[in-house]
Amino acid sequence: MYKRILIAVDGSELAARGLEQGLVLASQLQAEVAVVTVSEPQVTGYEGALGWGGAYNLLPEYQRAQQEAATRVLDAAREKAQAAGIAAEVVHVPDRYAADAIIETAEARGSDLIVMASHGRRGLGRLVLGSQTSEVLARSRIPVLVIR
Repeated sequence: MYKRILIAVDGSELAARGLEQGLVLASQLQAEVAVVTVSEPQVTGYEGALGWGGAYNLLPEYQRAQQEAATRVLDAAREKAQAAGIAAEVVHVPDRYAADAIIETAEARGSDLIVMASHGRRGLGRLVLGSQTSEVLARSRIPVLVIR
């Protein structure tokens, strides 16, 4: 059925449940696994984009912090996969919006299933925070398994 599964994680407790479910499925199907986490670009506004704002000077620090956070998330995911007897490849995609990066990574790796969690927000929370899961569901040509 599914031979290559991409599991999206962000370090949250809910994403950890998605990882666990994805690993169980991969184990049962003897599928290859890649785990992806995404660091979104730093938005500094118009002045920052031109290099005039103070935020522009913080870009190396921001990138370093994002890399460190991604490493922690992916190391933990790798350990969980190993404990489940799965050799998972881990991928960090920096400076991209999550939905774009998840879809692009899945397509580039020939994944035939994306596993990710949904926070299930409604109303204003969903409007303000957006939903990367909804975006992936709406745009992906690859099947998506959503864990709640």
